[in-house]
Formats: sequence, C-alpha cells, structure tokens
Amino acid sequence: MSDERQGNEGSQNRRPRRRFGRHHGRNRDGQQNRHSTIQGSISVVVPLLNEEESLPELARQLEQVLERVSRGKYEVLFIDDGSTDDSFRVIQDIHARNQRFKAIRFRTNHGKSAALAIGFAECKGDIVITMDADLQDDPNEIPSLVAKLEEGYDLVSGWKRKRHDPWHKTVPSKLFNAVTSRMSGIRLHDFNCGLKGYRREVIENVQVYGEMHRYIPALAHWEGFRVTEIPVQHRARQHGVSKFGMSRFLKGYLDLLTVMFTTRYIKRPLHFFGAVGSLFAVIGFITDLYLVIEWSLGRTSLSNRPLALFGVAMIIVGVQLISIGLIGELIVKNNLEHQKFSVRERLG
Repeated sequence: MSDERQGNEGSQNRRPRRRFGRHHGRNRDGQQNRHSTIQGSISVVVPLLNEEESLPELARQLEQVLERVSRGKYEVLFIDDGSTDDSFRVIQDIHARNQRFKAIRFRTNHGKSAALAIGFAECKGDIVITMDADLQDDPNEIPSLVAKLEEGYDLVSGWKRKRHDPWHKTVPSKLFNAVTSRMSGIRLHDFNCGLKGYRREVIENVQVYGEMHRYIPALAHWEGFRVTEIPVQHRARQHGVSKFGMSRFLKGYLDLLTVMFTTRYIKRPLHFFGAVGSLFAVIGFITDLYLVIEWSLGRTSLSNRPLALFGVAMIIVGVQLISIGLIGELIVKNNLEHQKFSVRERLG
C-alpha cells in the first residue's frame, strides 16, 4: 500500500459509507481530480489569530473553489481567536460581500482546540473542512479531500510531504509524528496538518479541548472511524509569523498522555495501573528476595544495603498503583449507566 493511502487499514473491510454525491474520481494519470463536485453541503472552519493580511486572498481562493465544488452550497466559518489586529474588520468586509462567509470572535485567545470546538458545534455542512488562515494551506486541495471521503473514509488528514518551514519546526515535527504514530496505533505522517476533511458524524462524536486538535485523527480512529491521509501542497508563509512556539512540543507530549488515558484506558484503568504496578512490585520482590538469600548465606548485611530499601520502595509503589487501578475500576463500574457508545446505524 502506498503512503498516500495509508491510514486505518484495520477498518477498510467495513461497509461503504453513504456517499455525499457524485465526483469524477481520478484522471488517467491516477491523480485526484480537482474538479470534483458533490451534492451535499460543505462547511470550512478556519481558526485564525492576527491574519489580517492573509484573509482577503484566502477568502477569494475559497470562494472560487467552493463555488465550483459545492455549487454554492457552502459556508466558511472564521473563528477569530482573540486577534489584536484588524482581522475581524477584514472578515466583516468579506461577509458584507458574501453572506456565506461567517465569523465567531473570541474576547481573548483560547487556543486552536477551542476555536475548532466552537466551529464544529456551529457549522452545518455534511462535509467539514478545516484549514489554517495563513495561506500555507491550499484551498485547491479541498476537492481532493472530498474525493477521498467519497471513497468511504470518515476523516482525511493532509500530509505536508514537502514543508516550507525552517528546520527547527520540521525536525521536531517529524519526531512528534513518529512518537504519536507509535503510541496511538494509527500510522500517519502528519497529525498536526491543519488541512483535514471530516464527515459530519466524526465532529459530532469526537470531543476537542485543551490542545487536543493535534490528536483528532487518533481520537477518531479509537472511536472506530476510518482515517487516512493524502499528500497536500504546503506553501511558504506570505504574511506575518507563526503563532506557535517551542512550548507546543511539551504541551503536545502531555496531551498525548491525556489522550491515551482518556481513550484506551478510560473504561479499564486497572489494565494500565495494574500492569505498571505489578511490574514495579515484581522488581522490588525479586530484589529483596535476592538480598534475603545473600543474607541467609552470610554473604551480606541488610543494614548497609540501600538496594534493600529500593526493593521495599518498589513494592510499595507497585501496590499503590494497583490500588489506584482498583479504585478507578470502581468509579467506572458506578458510572456504567452514563457511558456513551458511537452508533454507526440502526435497523428497525
């Protein structure tokens, strides 16, 4: 299987999803046809922060593409995440010219995840596209995302195969994606690409908060949705500067741990805490057993062996972790009546 078609391979044998309409698929050269059209509606959610210079050109490009692809059945929802420049005034001018361009403005900066969350809650399209506002994401990739969704996928993530960013952004990004792929169980080259396409049921079932926007593909994968990626064009920044600093990598790592706990182990905490606790306890028991044997043979004295204290500490920590897991299991059991399941369809 080629890189362009990698994703949630384990779920590719499922029944095809409802199609949104007709499209022309691929041309003779096997490339995605950028003139695809659909019969459903499209919502484009664009989080932004201080992008006044990019917005007019972005709106013009989006208008051209969406008029062709959706035949006028579209909306563009700008989420102004507390901009301090004239971004919202520019959006007002765009809205006055085309009522399909809408906006929500935060009083202060809440972050990209919050912007996407409110955008997902407010948008109305059958297909939802997300992209950044800095013109590095190409609106002409939207038909390719739609065509890939038409193949039966639920989420299509962009892959910036050739990035126009400095090395201090690309190198940590590759490391981040490799670690995330390993820990999440879904192989993607670019989790953090802002350009993504979703079926509506995905955004209705996946909760985005904190800094979780980086892990939407993993969250969707664990909910049972079919996830894949396609290469997309990445353009050099034309205006302004990046709004993300090096702190995003530490936040990303901590959020990855949060994702792991709140998805894989939320209903079985003892599987995690019990496994780790048992490992610690076994290490401590073996350590102390070795020292006891040495002491019984007269080869050592336990009073001057720090290793004995290490073994005892490992046993104590192991028992505590197992206890935490048991408490977590009790909490989960008492809340079984509130659990929710992602239902794909019903008959009868």
